[in-house]
Amino acid sequence: MQNNKSIFILLFLLNLLNYTDRQVLYAVFPLIHTDLQLTDFQLGTLASAFMLVYMCYAPIMGYLADRMARHRLIGISALLWSGATMACATSARYLSLLISRSLIGVGEGGFTTIAQPFLAEHYPKKKHAFILAAFGLALPLGSALGYALGGLVGQHWGWRAAFLAAGIPGIFLGLWFFAGVKDNRHPSGSTHNGPSLADYLPLLKNKPFLSVCFAQAMSTFLMGGLAAWMPMYLHRYLGLDTAHAGLYFGGMVIGCGALGTLAGGKLAQWFHTRIAHAYCQLIGFSFLAALPFCWLTLLPAPTIITWICLGTALFILFIPTGAIAAALVETTSPAIRSMAFACNIFIIHLLGDAISPSLVGWMSDQWNLRVAVAVASLVLIPGVLACHFWTKNSSTP
Repeated sequence: MQNNKSIFILLFLLNLLNYTDRQVLYAVFPLIHTDLQLTDFQLGTLASAFMLVYMCYAPIMGYLADRMARHRLIGISALLWSGATMACATSARYLSLLISRSLIGVGEGGFTTIAQPFLAEHYPKKKHAFILAAFGLALPLGSALGYALGGLVGQHWGWRAAFLAAGIPGIFLGLWFFAGVKDNRHPSGSTHNGPSLADYLPLLKNKPFLSVCFAQAMSTFLMGGLAAWMPMYLHRYLGLDTAHAGLYFGGMVIGCGALGTLAGGKLAQWFHTRIAHAYCQLIGFSFLAALPFCWLTLLPAPTIITWICLGTALFILFIPTGAIAAALVETTSPAIRSMAFACNIFIIHLLGDAISPSLVGWMSDQWNLRVAVAVASLVLIPGVLACHFWTKNSSTP
């Protein structure tokens, strides 16, 4: 199954499970909150601990991926995160759940570092924005599946059953990728020396690359906060139970997120040959357009107005998905691209969703969840400034 279409399908399915396993936790926040008697800060820390491991492991995997057969690393990564997800179901106390949740970051950090550059190599440059946007559809689809699966299974059979249901499919897909796909760079699975550590240093001086990373980090901060806390927000302020909060928010993510991702991919591909700095222009304008809808979502208003504003905000926030991925590919060289994506992962999560769930949880404990989410949305402003800086230091469209 070595043709481009089959590789895309299998990578897409793995990416779908990647986000399903990641988001299922948030759908069962209310159940874990009650069962283990946790504070909002402790709940947020479950998300942040995963991200800290995820981002710290990514550079290690980036170094290995520039030297080893990537199909094996992808398969092993899927097995690791799926096994750790299932281990969450066995947790009887907060500490054991925290450890199991953290270990998911090892597998998912390995997969995300490799998957996008591996996929991009199988398509021409002119198709990068759209094909990576299509691959990025797994984010809203997988997130929605995680919310729906977690909410429905958790409501009827408990939060432990939700983790089991989310983890099992990844075992089979991981084995399939390991055995059924070959890395064209290392078809036999052999290793090679790869770039030296000195070859990676230019990444630290690559201003366009760093600007993309910082802009994405600001979006990741907000999206991480929304992903963790919107089901709880709907539970507290709209009176939805766990199942309906996860199901409705998941449906909103899958609909608006998928449409935004596809629309953004088409826009990025179309503007790429017509407008200077098309990628950063699209990202910056999206951030500016999303901000007022984020605030309107949080105002006391009729339920239908809240849903419309939330859906619009999610649609706009997903528009830059393909543009960001394509910009990362085009601002880095193929020889060090796995490490470049690893550095990107480290940066966006260090400044983004490694801290936002805990920070939003802390602000919620101090004031309330509505204020906490409103403050978190302000990070889109420095994201816009990063896009402006990008245009001053880049010849990349």
